[in-house]
Amino acid sequence: MERSVLPRFLPAAVLAAAALAGCATYSPAPLSEGADRILAVPSARSGVIDLNAPLTPRALAAIAVIANPDLKAARAQAGVVEAQLFAAGLLPDPSFNFSYDGRISGPDPFNGLGAQLIYDLVALRDRDVVLAGARAAREQARLDLAWREWQTAGQARLLAARIAGLAVAAPLLDASRLVSSDALDRAMRSGSAGDLKADDLTARRLAAADAAERARQAARDLATARNDLNGLLGLPPRTVLDIMSDPQPKQQPAESTALFERARLNRLDLKALEAGYRSQEAAVRKAARDGFPSLQLTLSHTRDTADNKTFGPSVNFTLPVWNRNQGGVAQAKATRAQLQAEYAARLFATRSQIADLAAGLSIDQGRRVDLAAHVRPLDAAASAAEAAAARGDISRAAAEAARQIATDRRVALIALDQSIAEQAVALELAVGAPLESAATGAPAP
Repeated sequence: MERSVLPRFLPAAVLAAAALAGCATYSPAPLSEGADRILAVPSARSGVIDLNAPLTPRALAAIAVIANPDLKAARAQAGVVEAQLFAAGLLPDPSFNFSYDGRISGPDPFNGLGAQLIYDLVALRDRDVVLAGARAAREQARLDLAWREWQTAGQARLLAARIAGLAVAAPLLDASRLVSSDALDRAMRSGSAGDLKADDLTARRLAAADAAERARQAARDLATARNDLNGLLGLPPRTVLDIMSDPQPKQQPAESTALFERARLNRLDLKALEAGYRSQEAAVRKAARDGFPSLQLTLSHTRDTADNKTFGPSVNFTLPVWNRNQGGVAQAKATRAQLQAEYAARLFATRSQIADLAAGLSIDQGRRVDLAAHVRPLDAAASAAEAAAARGDISRAAAEAARQIATDRRVALIALDQSIAEQAVALELAVGAPLESAATGAPAP
């Protein structure tokens, strides 16, 4: 009776089973319940931009996305990620070895020859997780680029709001400077004649200096804002664009909790973090698989010096007994935990930022209602005082003081309008969608 071959293979089977049992295991760790949502990048509104007409902030935003030098470089860099994905999908090439044994002495008449065709099977085993990681990395790169475009567009709108406000305030402050300077000249002449007290002259000097500083600061701020916008658009520094201002928001922003939930759906940086987390999930799976035996298939053909020819396959693999890629798995899991913490921190910062901006915008809109109610009566009173001064009923100084008070309130209203416009843009940037769609729950355009 022929003896069974099972006892001969039993030790090898036991060893293989022990090695497989000791290999690392993989278990997914979802980033959040919404991490697997279908990602949709908001697209820009379609339309034609007339460069000969005054540019709206949204037209400037569209130009910034197209012409910004940094974004052009970022788009070129995105091609690197596409190439990495292409490389990840390629199958590895086999390797070939050839050997020659020249006969030096002996009875055999032939030289020895050998050839080996070697193929690494690990690349085939891990191809799916490598591709999954590369696709997620490409998606992360695309979303990061889209988020930078959104931020650049918003920065263009914010600068447009700043320029529009300063362009109105600067002439008013310069006119106030001229009036204060003229009043100081008259006061100095009166002081020389002994008709004005020293305290009154000092007050006129301080008022003229304050008006001049405010005018110079407004002009400096306007020039800085224009230069910043030109740099953002890739234009020469001295370019002066004709800019229209956006209308003031007509309604209070939505409650901060609703805005935050909207941000979780629309913010592209959050979606990019989710894609990066999925890429790291693939890295964790890859590290866990690396703890299993690495396989290599070899096909050999040899001829010895006696002309004996052989052909046969061989399989090489590592035995994961001690190492089992535990270090690689630990590093991959630690990186995954770090990304999870970064995502949670970004959510927390987003919630806080939205709450602060929404509260500030709501307060300033209320302040504007109160301030606007006083501007028109003060303008009317200043006009009446100027008419009375022309008739000689009151002094010219009293009329100038009334006009200065009205101008100050008018400039304060302009500054508040500018602040509201900038805060509205900042809130849209934080939410990741226009405020009207964020308030109504409509999808982002």
